[in-house]
Amino acid sequence: MVDYNLERLSFLVIDDNKHMRGMVKGILRSLGVREISEAEDGSGGLKEMQHFNADVIVCDWVMDPLDGLDFTRTVRTGSDSPNPYIPIIMLTGFTEMSRVVEARDAGVTEFLAKPVSATKLYSRIKTIIGHPRNFIRIGKYFGPDRRRKSDDKFPGPDRREKEGANADDAQSTPEEAAVEG
Repeated sequence: MVDYNLERLSFLVIDDNKHMRGMVKGILRSLGVREISEAEDGSGGLKEMQHFNADVIVCDWVMDPLDGLDFTRTVRTGSDSPNPYIPIIMLTGFTEMSRVVEARDAGVTEFLAKPVSATKLYSRIKTIIGHPRNFIRIGKYFGPDRRRKSDDKFPGPDRREKEGANADDAQSTPEEAAVEG
């Protein structure tokens, strides 16, 4: 099942449910991840990011006092964010299309519906590593390009001039740390 060696990647797991954090950490360990830190909510996640250099974040949506969307927005646009380019996998039981779009528009890199499985989580990690998206800044939005592919016939005012237009260079990426196994 594992095409990438994930042992050199570090993960931050943010979820207010201790059992869910344990489950996600167990799955990550089974995939070969060695370095995992955790936080109980978004504000704890922001504090953890100050001293734990994660390569990928797995974050629940519904938490108090800072939920996953506000956490994502803060990571992407906060002036003191240690890594606005970090991939964020949003983990949630709410799967309505409006929620997926809302998460995407907050700057989430990948969306994962509960119940979580090793196969589903690895699929999102593999997408982050194998098909990284450019980061863009358009208006108030900063984050991964929300469109997964270029459409030459797109008529809107935000039409891409060419692939990668308006892209910022990523600081550090998981694909640099993961090696094909």
